[in-house]
Formats: sequence, structure tokens, C-alpha cells
Amino acid sequence: MLPSTDTFPYAIRVVSEVMSSNGSTSQASVCGSTLSLMDAGVPLKKPVAGVAMGLISDGKKFVTLTDISGLEDHLGDMDFKVAGTADGITALQMDIKVTDINTDILVKALEQAKRGRLKLLDIMNQTLSAPRPKLSQYAPRISSTKVPQLKIGEIIGPGGKMIRQIQEDFDCEIDIQEDGTVTVTGKEQLKVDGAIAYIDSMVAEAEVGKTYQGTVVRLEAFGAFVNIIPGKDGLVHVSQVHPETFRAMKEGDKVKVKCYEIDSMGRVNLTMLEEGESPIRAERPANTGFGGGSRPPMGGGRPGGDRGDRSGGGRPSFNKFRDTR
Repeated sequence: MLPSTDTFPYAIRVVSEVMSSNGSTSQASVCGSTLSLMDAGVPLKKPVAGVAMGLISDGKKFVTLTDISGLEDHLGDMDFKVAGTADGITALQMDIKVTDINTDILVKALEQAKRGRLKLLDIMNQTLSAPRPKLSQYAPRISSTKVPQLKIGEIIGPGGKMIRQIQEDFDCEIDIQEDGTVTVTGKEQLKVDGAIAYIDSMVAEAEVGKTYQGTVVRLEAFGAFVNIIPGKDGLVHVSQVHPETFRAMKEGDKVKVKCYEIDSMGRVNLTMLEEGESPIRAERPANTGFGGGSRPPMGGGRPGGDRGDRSGGGRPSFNKFRDTR
């Protein structure tokens, strides 16, 4: 009935201290442990209760006992422990003092155990019917995520620099398994969630059509480079931003952009979004990313075509100044 490690990635330790008893301490521990785990916020699949069954027989007749006392356990012929949920049995244990137990005894004992178990579960449900929605404030916070194995090195960084920085920034501990499972442990859920989100963003890839809140990291004459996810910058070409906005732009500015193309070299081309989240201008053809590709000459070309050699007048031919050595 315990949750999977994917759902609840904690080590669970339960201690049951019995101060005095007049019956089955183990089955009392089953009931008490169920309530304590649910009270601690452990998401048990179903509550579990246990009851100890006894037997008094003379070889011909028998009587099965439910929830035996210490004296009935000592003098009786059987201590048959049955634990389970409302839907079925999860554990059995039997100690007997007679040479054999027939089917009739077992059937009767299990039927009585079911009635006793359901009665116990009903009483427990009146106290606590489901796990607490939140963990105890004293419990450490643990979250996990899965990253591609090829990206593990990026998270660790050279000499562990990157992972140490994340742990420092978010006040947490990070453990990475070989299969790419990343577990983050900390005192505050907000910081743990922040570390998980940052790690996920580190291994994320830019997606065409997706909108990002980025930071301007470099300005050039042909456009602005914007960091959209950790380790990934894109270019907002001057044709993709309003001239006044571009002139006022400076490094460190937070801007909203949309990825409209990832070229064959993996370069990310962006367009600026302003009010209404509409692109500032029509998206450019693919061959103009990062300032490259074919562009018209500055100022436009002159009519007239090839003018040939001007050695007879005007500016001298370049050939006259060529080194002929």
C-alpha cells in the first residue's frame, strides 16, 4: 500500500513503541502505523488494519476467537494474524500449538478476521479517512525530474561548477543517477520547485512557435541576441523589432519573443512581441538568420549594368594597381 518512489521519493521509517499490551502488539502496530503515516502526509493507496485470530479446540470441536487477549493467546492453540484493506488481505502470519489445522478452521477464521478488519477500518476512518494533503512542516521537501543522459554533463558542469551553483542558488541538494533521474532535496518547497524548473530549462530545446520571456544579452547593428533558456540564445533581427524599440534596447532588458525558425545550423531566429503578442513585422525568410544570408546592398544598386574598364577616364582601373611581381 506504500506509494511508488515516483510519487513519493522518500525513505520511510516507522517506529511503533508499545508501552503495555493485552493482545497482538503487531496488529495494533499495523493500525497505528497506518494512521501515523496518513497523518504525516504519506499518500498510502489504502488504509490497512490488522487483527489476531485465536483457536480453542479439543480435537473434535473448535471455537475461533477474534482479537485475542494475552490470556487467550497463551492458553489457546493458534495465533493467526491477518492484515489487509477493505478490499483484501495484504499479510498473514500463523503460530499454532496443534499438529494440524483443517480447512474449516481456516475458512471460519478468515471470515471472522474480515469482519473484524472492516470494523477496525471503520473506527480508523472516523479519526482520519485519508492522508493529509501536505507533508509535515518538518519533513524535507523532495522532487525529481528526468533529463536525457547526454545532458547530465551540462547540469554538472566543468568540475561540478554548474551543479554547485544551482545548489547554492536554491539552497538544496541535488543527486543525479546514471539513467538521468535528478532528485532535488531542500527545506523549502518553493526553492526545490525552482531548482527543478531551472534544471528542466537547462535541458530544454527551443521550439518553433513557442513564446519566451528572454533577456537581452548582446546588441549588434543587425539585431539583438536574447537568452531564452539557459545556454540558448536567439537573434531578434532588426527587421523583427520596431526601430524605436531597438534603439532604446539595452543589455539586461526583459523582452517577450517568439521563435519562428531554427535554421539548419541550429541557430534560433526570434521575432519581438509587444502589445497583443503579435509579431512586430512579417517573419523573414530562413536565409537571413544571425545576420547571414543574401542581403541587398546598402543604399540599393545603380542602373546601367557592367561598366567595364574605366582606364580611359573617371576612376582608374583596379588592374593598374595590381602587383605584377
